[in-house]
Amino acid sequence: MRNTGVSPSSHGLAAQGIETSTAWWNLGTGRLTEMALQRQEGVLAGNGALVVRTGQFTGRSPKDKYIVRDAHTESTVAWGSVNQPLSPEQFDGIWMRVQQFLKEKEVFVADLRAGADDEYKMPIRVVTQRAWHSMFARQLFIKPELGALAGYEPDFTIVFAPEFRCDPAVDGTSTETCICINFTRRMALILGTSYAGEMKKSVFTILNHLLPERGVLPMHCSANVGSHKRVALFFGLSGTGKTTLSADPHRRLIGDDEHGWSDAGVFNFEGGCYAKCIRLSREAEPQIFNAIRFGCVLENVVIEPETRTLDYDSEANTENTRAAYRAQYIENALIPGVGGHPSDVVFLTADAFGVLPPIARLTSGQAMYHFLSGYTARLAGTERGMGKEPQATFSSCFGEPFLPRSPLEYARMLGEKLERHKARVWLVNTGWAGGPAGVGNRMKLGYTRAMVNAAIEGELADVPVHAHPVFQVLVPEFCPGVPNEVLDARGMWADKDAYDRAARDLAGRFRKNFESKFGSVGADIAAAGPVAG
Repeated sequence: MRNTGVSPSSHGLAAQGIETSTAWWNLGTGRLTEMALQRQEGVLAGNGALVVRTGQFTGRSPKDKYIVRDAHTESTVAWGSVNQPLSPEQFDGIWMRVQQFLKEKEVFVADLRAGADDEYKMPIRVVTQRAWHSMFARQLFIKPELGALAGYEPDFTIVFAPEFRCDPAVDGTSTETCICINFTRRMALILGTSYAGEMKKSVFTILNHLLPERGVLPMHCSANVGSHKRVALFFGLSGTGKTTLSADPHRRLIGDDEHGWSDAGVFNFEGGCYAKCIRLSREAEPQIFNAIRFGCVLENVVIEPETRTLDYDSEANTENTRAAYRAQYIENALIPGVGGHPSDVVFLTADAFGVLPPIARLTSGQAMYHFLSGYTARLAGTERGMGKEPQATFSSCFGEPFLPRSPLEYARMLGEKLERHKARVWLVNTGWAGGPAGVGNRMKLGYTRAMVNAAIEGELADVPVHAHPVFQVLVPEFCPGVPNEVLDARGMWADKDAYDRAARDLAGRFRKNFESKFGSVGADIAAAGPVAG
């Protein structure tokens, strides 16, 4: 094997049983950009960003995700449709063929870490076939100092081989694509897909399994901190506004997507951001717009071949266009991404039915109910097989696809931390108002920002509230910077009877979901949900 690049570790690839023709170690952004262009993996945009296509898959493949079921995971993983089991023998068979596949290949090795808090950091090694995937990993995860690389030893290894194809008849997989985590071998395989988000979410899944054992709550949320060190968390699935709302010029960004909450406070799992950029504009999201520069990786964004200008409005490739960039590309990012305990927690939902209030305060019971429910309308493009229209869904803890353990375990941890640190919890609808999707309008970002800022800065603490007649959540009667009529979800509908029917329908969906998943949960949590209208 020919080794080249920057500071290859003394803990080489042979320790993982990997033999290749050439291994490029820890290359920097400039060199990786050059090699990606030389290998025709992408093109350079006029603003310096590397623009790539992810091929057939422009989103995650949740039905192709597996966890090896063995003595380490048998009793700790919530097995089912989310966490599909693969036997150790099946994994070994796939891995043996991947090893053979890589022997004549050129690979890129990036020695990185997950976890901005030194107490909980996890060294990870990412081995990829393509230069741009290595560059993506170096943008998203945390780069150790060069001096630390010589003695670097990974705790987990991610092998990303998009050109390898599984054989379902032999391997026991559903398709030729496979994303599999082996906690005993401390290895993850990503095979048969070029979508780089699989790397990011594999690491998140790993941390979601390991950190609760150390008393750390892993969370699918963004985080920022204000001038008075008031930390706010923003939970929500893709497209609900985590990245957008946490990128606030008046607050410092801790991180845009994945965090841990320890006894010391909140810390970012990553060193970068992975922002949706469909319909991105300098006016609406200046911080994200300005972060797209040399060093940034743009996935599936349409680019004009001659002028190299970017068309952020185009869905020609996918609606799930993405930008991966270092957190420090955001002007006021907090580096390292470590903050104190949150004063406010915001649950973001994009309500396709247009009936949830734009903002509401939650009681402790309602916080548990809505965290376990994780309602939103997934927007097209973040997963394979989704249509163009928003689809109502319930994803426990606002991140069910990435939770190896039972959602109840994470919910119990959240409840304990909210109680201990007296954090307020808010439900914010970034979806539709005045009617369902296709009839009503998407909530204006300016109004959502004003409501969120008022909540996390304490401006709504003494505002009179009233309980929503169906969902029971506490709706403020006014909010600085927002017209009073916008706060009234029912009042925004021209047909009030139609609103009442839609609200009752959504309440029924909430109850049905909760009963099917958490029928044995205490009556106090169930009682905090919507009532029959």
